[in-house]
Amino acid sequence: MDNNSKKLATGTIVSTDSVWITGYSRSGKTTRLVEKLRLLLASWQQQSQYTAVLALAAIGDNRIDLADRMVQVTEGRYPVHAKTPLGFFLEQVQLFWPLLIDRLQLKAQFPVRLRPETEQELATQLWRPELDSGILRMEGVSEYRMVRRTLDLLSLAAVSGTSLSDIPIILEQGLVDFPGGPQLWQSMGELLIRWRSWCLSRGFLTYGIVSELYWRHLLSDRTYQQYLTNRYRLLLADDVDEYPAIARRLFEFLLAEGAVGVFTYNPTGGIRQGLGADPLYMEDLASRCQVENLASAPVSGLAPQLSAGCMELVGGGFAPAVTLPAATVQSIQTISRSQLLRQTAEAIIHGVQQGQVQPEDIAVILPGVDAIARYTLTEILTKAGIAIELLNDQRPLTASPLIRALLTLLALVYPGWGRLLDRDAVAEMLVVLSQEPIADSHPPLLAMTRIDPVRAGLLADYCYAPDPDRPRLLPVDSFPRWDRLGHRATETYNQILEWIEIQQQQLLGRLVPSPIVFLDRAIQQFLWKGSNLPYDQIAAIRELMETAQHYWEVAARMKDSWYEQTKPGDRQIVGRFIQLLRQGTVTANPFPVRPMGPQSRAVTLTNIFQYRSTRRRHQWHFWIDASSPLWLKGGAATLFAAPLFLQDRLGRPWTSEDETEADEKRLPRILQDLLARVDDRLYLCHSDLATNGQDQTGPLLGLVNAAVLFSQENLSVYSTSQ
Repeated sequence: MDNNSKKLATGTIVSTDSVWITGYSRSGKTTRLVEKLRLLLASWQQQSQYTAVLALAAIGDNRIDLADRMVQVTEGRYPVHAKTPLGFFLEQVQLFWPLLIDRLQLKAQFPVRLRPETEQELATQLWRPELDSGILRMEGVSEYRMVRRTLDLLSLAAVSGTSLSDIPIILEQGLVDFPGGPQLWQSMGELLIRWRSWCLSRGFLTYGIVSELYWRHLLSDRTYQQYLTNRYRLLLADDVDEYPAIARRLFEFLLAEGAVGVFTYNPTGGIRQGLGADPLYMEDLASRCQVENLASAPVSGLAPQLSAGCMELVGGGFAPAVTLPAATVQSIQTISRSQLLRQTAEAIIHGVQQGQVQPEDIAVILPGVDAIARYTLTEILTKAGIAIELLNDQRPLTASPLIRALLTLLALVYPGWGRLLDRDAVAEMLVVLSQEPIADSHPPLLAMTRIDPVRAGLLADYCYAPDPDRPRLLPVDSFPRWDRLGHRATETYNQILEWIEIQQQQLLGRLVPSPIVFLDRAIQQFLWKGSNLPYDQIAAIRELMETAQHYWEVAARMKDSWYEQTKPGDRQIVGRFIQLLRQGTVTANPFPVRPMGPQSRAVTLTNIFQYRSTRRRHQWHFWIDASSPLWLKGGAATLFAAPLFLQDRLGRPWTSEDETEADEKRLPRILQDLLARVDDRLYLCHSDLATNGQDQTGPLLGLVNAAVLFSQENLSVYSTSQ
């Protein structure tokens, strides 16, 4: 046993140097963790010890921040290895892939990680017989969702340290009142085992497969254990309440081998619990450390003064004894949701123009960011010169007009895919490709179009020649009244037509190396133009290019499988790629890069989950749909059957009562966390009717009513229904 450890009467090994730091949101946990790193390194330097630091954070954005702070503390003298837990597992599996090849008798080839959209497509093709025969079918669930649910089960089992063969038993015991049945659960388990074998034989890795390989095969290997022991003598893990259960196995091994650990834990966290995190299981790790409790109650933002009162008002009732300070909590209340969105935007514009707050200090938070809210708020704020940032937007790529235009261009240039085009798509492409930036606009806008929608529609009607194999754009004089188009639109159309014809000729001459090169050319020619695009458009373009590069990399690996029995070239793969994105597949987010310059001074628009995950804070909060019942639900942040894989629930049924109890426990955590992340003013934005016309009577209605009562005089201009 290491000199820095002691053994309790229970047999648990406790490190006298390892520390478990617990505290609420913004209570200084990460600051204390970095300070502990500084003290430990100073002590070890005096003892002439040398080590690499393994630092873990829950998500990529947090990892970047943590790494920056640690580099400052270490002054570059110690290597800091900063990763997310799943990122660390992936890196280690790739690094020790030869060891796994030997241990599992796999084919010697470099592994390729599948992104979620490619994983979805390949699994759908592999399971096509079961999908068509009805073996893999659930009433009321689409084929796409059925495949996604099945793949998610692999991830949930892997990160919880559960064998795939146990999945049918867990589902049968846990989903007693759920449509399905033993036959379906058994089929899902068998298909996942087949999928795993199929992937490993081709060197494909998914996060689920990576997680299982790590805990089942790599972490138990003596060679790898020796590497870990020699490499990492200092472990720092921030927000471990967001980590999967198998991370604890890694931590316990390192601590048992004498490593020093510093952990932070938020009792009101567990944001990713429905996505594989197991906060209660991780909390047991505190018994191996010295515990530091930074605060027994919320200490940051508006939480100290509002948390207790808000908890009393939650549930739709009204507590007369509870008062909400009007200067801090204000209300925007309307009858319809459309009025609510407009008045919320006007309140933001008023605050910015009066100098009360800067755009970057405002967050607009919804239970779910729908298309109506996104469009309305973006349109109104942008016209007022206020930029808006959609935080980790989870819409399909094809929700962006730029991406749709590029896909249309692909189908026009590469032969064989005319059936994927229609006149509306061609007209939209002409509008998008003819846009030009307005000079010196803040935020930067692509607002001036040389071919407006009306002229684009005329061109699509008269100058687009549909054809299944070779659709094409015709010369502008194919339109009898082409003189009505005007000089600017005619000139721009001719430039687009000429560029397309040149690309088609180069494609025939094999001068276009790949569709990825073609997309890059199109972006440079029509979209970039040396200007600064808005951040959301840059993110969409980066996402498209990363997705395309990955797709063709995977296609190159598939030459000897059913997927490429006919060995298609770029022409066939282009069609598959367009169809994949047009299905509405949500692709993986690009590597996190934050906006800079004027675009960083933007109002944040986000849903609850994304805002809490990124640990942001703002001066002003606007809670849209404050009385919506969605505040009580986990929504997309909870995967199918996720509670069944928590360590304290394995093998136990999950009933409607359990779900209600989980929702009721989640809501106080959400409120305390959000209140800790707003420093100055909270606007509760309520409409009597939802978008679908139903009454809004969610769990925060009591809070909304109290805010209306105590802020009527202060915000009458915004609280009067039009």
